[in-house]
Amino acid sequence: MDWKTVGIIANNAKPGACELLGRVAAVLRKRGCEVLFDRATAGLLGEGSELSVKNVFRRCALLVVLGGDGTLLQAVHDGAFPAPHIFGINFGTLGFLTGAGPEDFEEVLSEILAGNAIVSERSLLSVEVLRDGVAFWNGRALNEVVISRGERSRVIRLEVEIDGVMLTEYNADGLIVATPTGSTAYSLSAGGPVMAPDSGVFVVTPICPHVLTNRSVIVNERSSITVRPSAGQQGVCLTLDGRHPLALEPGDLTRIRRSRQALRLVFPAGLPFFEVLRQKLKWSGKVV
Repeated sequence: MDWKTVGIIANNAKPGACELLGRVAAVLRKRGCEVLFDRATAGLLGEGSELSVKNVFRRCALLVVLGGDGTLLQAVHDGAFPAPHIFGINFGTLGFLTGAGPEDFEEVLSEILAGNAIVSERSLLSVEVLRDGVAFWNGRALNEVVISRGERSRVIRLEVEIDGVMLTEYNADGLIVATPTGSTAYSLSAGGPVMAPDSGVFVVTPICPHVLTNRSVIVNERSSITVRPSAGQQGVCLTLDGRHPLALEPGDLTRIRRSRQALRLVFPAGLPFFEVLRQKLKWSGKVV
């Protein structure tokens, strides 16, 4: 892959962002790459740029994101599709979506630029909200779609169908529909399973369900999932990856499918998903 044009987006709120950004840019320029910054990232180095995040997405072949998973998710939501290949350098917390840290990024990035990399294609969720049968809102999520009670203090009722067949009516704090990428995020905290990125499924996980037999349901990623607040429900909110909140009215139908677009994350060769999982969750592999 010809990655001569490389974009960089940094989380300028992170301590040490400026120093790390300078080091990454120097490595790329030493390798003969043209380096592009969005306005905010360029400002960290005292350089100028008129590019928005969307412009950087459109012009680069490889995008390097400096931050944690939240920074990468924000970049995806601010960017444009089809997206470039994305390589994350983590100086956040868990960093499931990133392939290196500040201490080893130079070696890893050099290997990636030399073509020694794994490209992991990640499914995205396409979301459409219909009111009175007319679509009026749409979006895309990498991790999850959450329909929840918002600021209410009592449970809400949500009717869920899979491919037109009624699954159940959940009495719960809310509902998560997650991709395999998002299975290690909010869904995991709510008791959902961990899924390998290439498993070809989505998971529907209730949040604090009132009925104890309500558990996560895994569905094929070709399925269409529809969620509708039951009659009389107020204060229901929809978010994508924790962003873009939308207040839902009773009767609004949220339709969730696999997006035609996908995201390509770049990792160093020899770093399989289950190795990342073991490291990030601090599993010892020993009998305790």
